[in-house]
Amino acid sequence: MAKTFKGIDVSQYQQGVDFKKVKASGVDFVIIRAGFGKYANQKDPYFEKNYKAAKAAGLKVGAYWYSYAATVVEAKAEAQTCINAIKGKTFEYPIYFDLEERSQFAKGRAFCNSLVKTFCNALEHAGYWAGLYISRSPLQQYISAYVAKRYALWVAEYGSRCNYGGTHGMWQYSSTGRVSGISGNVDMDISYVDYPAKIKAAGLNGFKKQAIRPTSKPTTSSTKKTVTYTVKRGDTLSGIARRYKTTVAKLVKNNGIKNPNIIYAGQKIKIK
Repeated sequence: MAKTFKGIDVSQYQQGVDFKKVKASGVDFVIIRAGFGKYANQKDPYFEKNYKAAKAAGLKVGAYWYSYAATVVEAKAEAQTCINAIKGKTFEYPIYFDLEERSQFAKGRAFCNSLVKTFCNALEHAGYWAGLYISRSPLQQYISAYVAKRYALWVAEYGSRCNYGGTHGMWQYSSTGRVSGISGNVDMDISYVDYPAKIKAAGLNGFKKQAIRPTSKPTTSSTKKTVTYTVKRGDTLSGIARRYKTTVAKLVKNNGIKNPNIIYAGQKIKIK
């Protein structure tokens, strides 16, 4: 079975958290509320404190932003306020757009899709790995499959299993968890993806891209090794071809790619 990671998420409603005790109890990561809405004064009053203390305790950290956007313009404003609140920090987990207001769902699927895409694309443009936090039922009703797949997905469904059939990176399974170092209830999460490794390798969320240096000069021998490249978010086939001084046509042929415009993160591309 693939490795999973144990997490919690916190906001101003959990005060005086002892993150060292949280870490010692076996928790790997914490997703911290950075704020809500579109105004700078809606930054979570405990965000800075929680971020510093969680990092000092050795926990991996992500963030979420609670949305009240009633229009796409407001979603864009929320994204900018979020970016301002989190800049200068590093996050090993994605930055999530928290969509749960009934008034938003009432406007239908196309509207909800547009909010998610507007916020998440703005975050990606600013160099962050963006995600969507949403409960299973509205996810299935109000978010199209292609949008759900496009960003890191964190599904909330309380119980012994998550009944969402699509791919998702994280599951929030309880709002009444108990963890050492926190008085009262706390949300409990499981991550199925090694986000810290992926985010650091991609050079996102405040991390510098890790340069891979050749250890020795390549020798011109007849036994040429096949180089394999793993597609990152935002890559294009033409960009990969440029990087490896080859052509799109060769990459398409060598990898049996049906549509050169469609490649996905995690896909392995053989470079001959």
